[in-house]
Amino acid sequence: MTQITRRLALTGIAATLPRFAIGQSDQRPSITVAVQKIANTNTTDPMREQSSNVSERWLGSILENLIGRNQQGQLERVPALATSWRRIDATTVELSLRPNVVLHNGDMLNAEDVAFSFGSERMFGADVPTDVRAVAKRYWPALERIDIVDRATIRVVNSKPDVTLEGRLSAGGGQIVSRRSWQEAGSWQANARLATGSGPYLLSSFKPDSEMVLEAHDQYWGGRPPLRRIRLLEVPEQASRIAGLRAGEYQFACDISPDQIGEIERDPKLAVKGGLVLNHRILAFDKQHPALVDPRVRLAMAHAIDGQAIVDSVWAGRAKVPAGLQWPFYGPMFVEGWTVPKFDPVLAQNLLRAAGYKGEVITYRARNNYYTAEIATAQILVEMWRAVGLNVQLEVKENWGQVLDKAGPRGVRDWSNSPTFDDPISSIVNQHGPNGAQAGNGEWSNTEMNTLSAALESGTDIAERKRIFARMLQICERDDPAYVVLHQNATFTGLRRDLPWQAPPSFFLDFGPKGWRA
Repeated sequence: MTQITRRLALTGIAATLPRFAIGQSDQRPSITVAVQKIANTNTTDPMREQSSNVSERWLGSILENLIGRNQQGQLERVPALATSWRRIDATTVELSLRPNVVLHNGDMLNAEDVAFSFGSERMFGADVPTDVRAVAKRYWPALERIDIVDRATIRVVNSKPDVTLEGRLSAGGGQIVSRRSWQEAGSWQANARLATGSGPYLLSSFKPDSEMVLEAHDQYWGGRPPLRRIRLLEVPEQASRIAGLRAGEYQFACDISPDQIGEIERDPKLAVKGGLVLNHRILAFDKQHPALVDPRVRLAMAHAIDGQAIVDSVWAGRAKVPAGLQWPFYGPMFVEGWTVPKFDPVLAQNLLRAAGYKGEVITYRARNNYYTAEIATAQILVEMWRAVGLNVQLEVKENWGQVLDKAGPRGVRDWSNSPTFDDPISSIVNQHGPNGAQAGNGEWSNTEMNTLSAALESGTDIAERKRIFARMLQICERDDPAYVVLHQNATFTGLRRDLPWQAPPSFFLDFGPKGWRA
C-alpha cells in the first residue's frame, strides 16, 4: 500500500483500499470492537493522545517503543525495537536497534527514524504546537540529543543524570515514527491524524468521533498478525455496547461496569475478561476556587470520602483502595505504611470549621461515564460531601474542553493517573509537578513540590529519592492537597467466549501475535 493511498483513506477520500480486494482469500478473522471513546483530541499522535483508558487501547498496535512493556506479564521492560540496551553513564543509554524491522510505509527502520522521533520537528522545535512542546518537556525534561553511533546503534543523551531513562524510553513519548512519512506530510498538523510506525497493525482509516480501522501489517517483525482487520467503533453508551455484543454486531465491548458482568456471562456465548490495571481514579482540585484556597477544605473533602464503600458498592469489590498515588510496581521506591486520608466525617467537619467554610458552592465537573461508573461514583461522592456540610454541585460536561474551561469557578474534577514506568516520576511528577497537567491547566502548583520534582528527576541515590517521594505524597495528599485518590482502577471487556484473546494488566487491547493465541 502506498503512502498516497493511505493518506486518501485517512482523510475520507478513499473508502476502499487495494489490500481488501487482494486479501479476499485471507482466512484470518476481522473483528469490531465497541469502545466508549476512540480519541480525546481526534488525533493519533501520542504527543497529544495520552489517555490511558482511551488511546492506550489501540496506540501500541500501531506505534512501538525501543523498549517495550510485557503485556503478558506485569508490564516489566522487554526488548522491542531495540534488542538490547546498556548504561554508558548516568546521563547516557546506548541501544542496539532490531534488524529487519519494516515500517508501515515499507521502509526499513534505522537510526535516523529514531533520532527524528525525539527531534525538533516532532517534539521541541518552534514549529511544533505549544501544547505538544509542553508534553515533550514533561516526558523529556532534560533530553539533550540522540547520537547516531551507526545505522543500528543510537545513544540517548541527557543533560542531567537520570536513573529513569530506560523507563522513559518504554513509555508515552518514546514511540518511534517513520521519518520519511512525517517529512513527506510537511508539518506537525499534517501528521496529526496519521500514525506511521512499526506495530502489528497499520492505520487504514480514522474518522474522529466515529471509527478507526486497522489492517494487518504482514511484515511485522514480531510475527504475522492474527487478525486481518480491526474496526474500533465509538459507542458511548454502555447499554448499546452490550446490546451490540449480544447481537453479534461487535465481537468486543469495552468499559463494562462490574454490575453488568454477571448479566453478560449468563449468555453461554459470551465472557468478560479483565481486572485491576496500573491506573488510579482520582479527583483533581483547582485551588484557585475561592472555597478551595484553604487546603483544609480540600483535606476535609478527602476525609469525607469512604473509598472502600465505593469499591464495595459500585465495583463489587473488584477495585481496590490503594496506598495513595503509588503502586507496588515502583519496587524499592514504594513508600510502605502510607495511606489515603482515612474516612473520618468528624475530622472533615472540624477542618471545615477551622477553615471558616460557610457553605459556598464548590463545582464538581464530571463526564457522562467517560470513566467506568463515573456518574454513579460522582453521585455517591456528592452525598458523602453533603453529609459533612460541603455544598458540592455536580456538573456533567460533554468533553474535556468543557471540564477544563476556565470560565466559571472550577472546583474539583474527575481524572485518572497511571505510572507509565516503574518510578514515581512517571505519575506524581508528570501530572502534578511543574511541567504537569495540573500546573499547565492553572489548577494546582506548589513551590516545594516543584523543587522536589527537579531533585527527584536528577537524583541517583535510591534512599534519598524515596525520601523525596514520601515528602511529595505528604504535600500532595495532606499539606496542600492536589488530588484525592479514590481507588485503583479495573477494566473489563466483554467478548465472544470462543475468541482466544488474553487480557493484559493494562487498558491495551493486545491483538498482536502474543495477545491473540489462536
